[in-house]
Amino acid sequence: MTPMPWLVRWAGMIPAGGRVLDLACGGGRHAVFLAGLGHRVEAVDVDLGPSAPCRDTPGVTWRQYDLEAGAWPFEAGVYQGIVVTNYLHRPLFPHLIDALAPGGVLIYATFSAGQQMYGRPRNPLHLLLPGELLEAVRGHMRVVAYEDVVDGGEVPARVQRLCAIKS
Repeated sequence: MTPMPWLVRWAGMIPAGGRVLDLACGGGRHAVFLAGLGHRVEAVDVDLGPSAPCRDTPGVTWRQYDLEAGAWPFEAGVYQGIVVTNYLHRPLFPHLIDALAPGGVLIYATFSAGQQMYGRPRNPLHLLLPGELLEAVRGHMRVVAYEDVVDGGEVPARVQRLCAIKS
């Protein structure tokens, strides 16, 4: 349950004790990490089964919700942090920005075009276009860090990563 190094690197930018939304939380590794830093975390996924082993983590509220099927269920302007990793649903970009409070931090990391050479996902609908994360926040957020790289980890992957602060 090791958190993604990109999240570990930038989590300190999230205002202390803030409300954090972890979208498509999967097994919950990031929600647990952020709660351990003192944040109040809402961990959301279409299937909460994988997070069962860590559902008693203090500071984390678990919520089952299909982010692609219904209306956006989260309040505007209330989150000090939003974390999205290994997930892409483009219609959510404006909602992510709206949900952040001024000074709130978006930490996003997912697969990008070229990933097909390394494995799944291969569907272009699930792969960011070059510079797409930058375009999604342009004019709304100050970019602190951005990468578009081949991550040479245990299993190489083509990824984009972003850390940005809402203006």
